[in-house]
Amino acid sequence: MAVEDTPKSIITDDQIPPNPNNEEINNNDLEDGEILEEGDDSSATSKANSAALHPLENSWTFWFDNPQAKSKQAAWGSSIRPVYTFSTVEEFWSIYNNIHHPSKLAFGADFHCFKHKIEPKWEDPICANGGKWTVQFSRGKSDTSWLYTLLAMIGEQFDHGDEICGAVVNVRRVDKISIWTKNATNEAAQVSIGKQWKEFLDYNETIGFIFHDDAKKHDRNAKNKYVV
Repeated sequence: MAVEDTPKSIITDDQIPPNPNNEEINNNDLEDGEILEEGDDSSATSKANSAALHPLENSWTFWFDNPQAKSKQAAWGSSIRPVYTFSTVEEFWSIYNNIHHPSKLAFGADFHCFKHKIEPKWEDPICANGGKWTVQFSRGKSDTSWLYTLLAMIGEQFDHGDEICGAVVNVRRVDKISIWTKNATNEAAQVSIGKQWKEFLDYNETIGFIFHDDAKKHDRNAKNKYVV
């Protein structure tokens, strides 16, 4: 099992500017209740703030599946709820720095980040014919690889990024991170994604790709269609 001690950095400053102070990014410098002084141009200030933002190529939504809610629901996926949608670098860091990372989530939790308007469910029309790559980590050791996976996705680092629906981290006895894709039968695209992902994470173990159709059967012996 791989240990993510020193994963490689895969995002350039132009794509995902760092947030070294690990603070929430706030484009509004006014304190609560503060009023613009006479002569200030609020319109100009708004334009300046907009110009300082770094838009992403796609909008993304964080989803959370509460383990306590899951035990009370009959239908799979009925407890998944959207948390926040972001479309700029600044919005991403603002939410990321104010949520629990995988090592702090409750056992049984699932945390997703999917392209906006794609639900992290097999039944979603865009996901229905897809599959997933999965990497595994010792419990509580997936934080850095989860972040690097997010940065690679939202920073459009994959050659076949259009094939990617999103990613999920599953908090279990063995933590798992999976990347979901659209068209499982596009072998060239899937293999490319798997190989690049391993490089981004500096992950040395063999990983496998499984079709969602096979996963639906809940067959623990289902074979991986592709391995890298």
